[in-house]
Amino acid sequence: MNTQKPLLQMKQIHKRFPGVKALTNVSLRLFPGEVHALMGENGAGKSTLIKVLTGVYSIDEGVVEMEGVQVSMQSPLESQAAGISTVYQEVNLCPNLTVAENIFIGREPRRFGRILWKEMNKRAQTLLSERLNLHIDVTEPLYMYSVAVQQLIAIARALNISAKVLILDEPTSSLDKNEVQQLFRVIEKLKRDGLAILFVTHFLDQMYEISERVTILRNGEFIGEYMAKELPRLDLVLKMIGKELNLLEQLPQLVEDHEASANETLVTAEGLGRKGAIEPFDLSIRRGEVVGLAGLLGSGRTETARLFFGADKPDSGTLTFADGGSGVQTPRDAINHRIAFCSENRKTEGIIGDLSVRENIILALQAKQGMFRTISRKQQEQYADEYIRMLNINPPNPEHLIKNLSGGNQQKVLLARWLLTSPQLFILDEPTRGIDIGAKAEIQKLVLSLSRQGMSFLFISSELEEVLRVSDRVAILRDRHKVTELTDTNMSQQQIMQAIAGG
Repeated sequence: MNTQKPLLQMKQIHKRFPGVKALTNVSLRLFPGEVHALMGENGAGKSTLIKVLTGVYSIDEGVVEMEGVQVSMQSPLESQAAGISTVYQEVNLCPNLTVAENIFIGREPRRFGRILWKEMNKRAQTLLSERLNLHIDVTEPLYMYSVAVQQLIAIARALNISAKVLILDEPTSSLDKNEVQQLFRVIEKLKRDGLAILFVTHFLDQMYEISERVTILRNGEFIGEYMAKELPRLDLVLKMIGKELNLLEQLPQLVEDHEASANETLVTAEGLGRKGAIEPFDLSIRRGEVVGLAGLLGSGRTETARLFFGADKPDSGTLTFADGGSGVQTPRDAINHRIAFCSENRKTEGIIGDLSVRENIILALQAKQGMFRTISRKQQEQYADEYIRMLNINPPNPEHLIKNLSGGNQQKVLLARWLLTSPQLFILDEPTRGIDIGAKAEIQKLVLSLSRQGMSFLFISSELEEVLRVSDRVAILRDRHKVTELTDTNMSQQQIMQAIAGG
């Protein structure tokens, strides 16, 4: 246990947006010479807390103290003046400028208004070599270096403004194993220099490797602060997801007697992977089978789905089909193989808000047929009316703009869009996130009903009850690796959580 006083404290922080409580009674303590992990699932409040700490958002209630003195964080400049600096997941530097220019941008050494280039380059070289043990040519443009090196250059820029607190926001998400270890060596050196480091990550193994302390948020609320070495992995997962062991009984199936299909294998992935996204994995899906993907945020669930649909190209492995076909390099290839995909980003990768329900429903079928085989207006209206009735879309007006529908009804329109293409494999990534319980139940029933009719599903959800309810088999992902599979004979929430926690 660190016996020093906290370098930075956030006490009972509240932040509200119209209709939303983003942070409720959240506290955080950062100690000098210590890495403090910030953990939580999507919507936990991590990003909001960072924006409060860096002055992007003002707080509604609460106190921020730096070295025991209350400080104002009304702007990023005030936060920076207090000694707080952030390195974001996406390196926000200028690739066309040199390394030295990026480190000193806006603070270049000058004399009589002229930049002292030699002095700037020398100071940059010294900063990188002495503080980060990085030996590179600082006169080269930034784009010449890898993402890992660019991360270190961003850290050097943060240190150059005399940072006392360094926030690393998902710094390892684009790094391979060797690059992660290089970054961790730098972090260990910065700890010895006395910096307080806030490490935001979704990788459990990395959190335990580098962190002394961890704060967990869930749904914008403070769950607790723990010493990492005293917090078992399963307890960490339970606190992040919000389940207790006595509530882990599997909920009853929505459709009775839903059993795993014994039909032929529809599609098989062998050694399929993409560097920086998901390590090579094997996974098969049978006809009429629902295969669930379970894992924490960042475990590789969405990345797996995107490889199956051709939204991302694999670096390794093969995808083969029962009919002898193989290879999905683009979404068009996937559509030709009768694969459908509902992305988790409904707003940005799903609906087209300024088009009507009818126009949104026919998009995928029109793309499949091509621009020279247009669907007539009469046929469009027939399709729209049929699926509006089938999926109970409200309001039942095909000319209603989709952006004016509720989240649940928008999701139903997206399901209709892909069902119209008669898919044999339907990939659903968080299909019930952010929708009401009634619409959620309808979608789950639809999945089970269609699977009984022979349609296969790859089903992704952060809600383990939901994964268990609809799946014949569950593949468990952790830190971009597929670690195991569970079948309906040995599936329970506790077993899934234990597999996710690992260790």
